Amino acid sequence: MPENFIKTDRLDSAYRLVIVAAKRSKELQRGADARLESPAHKNTTVAIQEVKAGKVDWDLVDRKTREAAEAAAR
Repeated sequence: MPENFIKTDRLDSAYRLVIVAAKRSKELQRGADARLESPAHKNTTVAIQEVKAGKVDWDLVDRKTREAAEAAAR
């Protein structure tokens, strides 16, 4: 479990924090701008800080809903 994990309305588990932060870290690696000032140099650390600060928008979507949306987009 990540250090200092505090359960919130949006982050109901450390696992969800890790998943959202991993996706944000990939965005940072691809050149996205950081959404907050951080002394950290590693993208993963910055991403975790951004998620904890509420700077990353994300939604829960179950597999059936996602597959239906992808099929409709085709």
